[in-house]
Amino acid sequence: MEQQLVFDPRVLMASLYVFALAAFLGYQIISRVPPLLHTPLMSATNALSAISVVGALVMAGRENHHEVSTWLGFIAVISASINVIGGFLITDRMLKMFKREVPTKPGARKRSAK
Repeated sequence: MEQQLVFDPRVLMASLYVFALAAFLGYQIISRVPPLLHTPLMSATNALSAISVVGALVMAGRENHHEVSTWLGFIAVISASINVIGGFLITDRMLKMFKREVPTKPGARKRSAK
């Protein structure tokens, strides 16, 4: 016997309200972060995204009665993985901007090339 999904409109409206509020609040917080704090913030975001990957793996690998939840879990794994990889690439790029190059003497390269 197949189960039907029944959504209560009140639960759906409350969920949409929480989602919209979280999106607005997240945008407001991130837009006010000074550029100097972006690298530590990205590192913390990568850690949270890694937790999302674990949760998505659990959801995708769980024995479900509905195929939809397996596909949504798979999409969540892909999305969270892209977020983690992109976050690490951006953090690495930002950290490279703060590295100082060691000044070399003009003749130092010519001597080492021989």
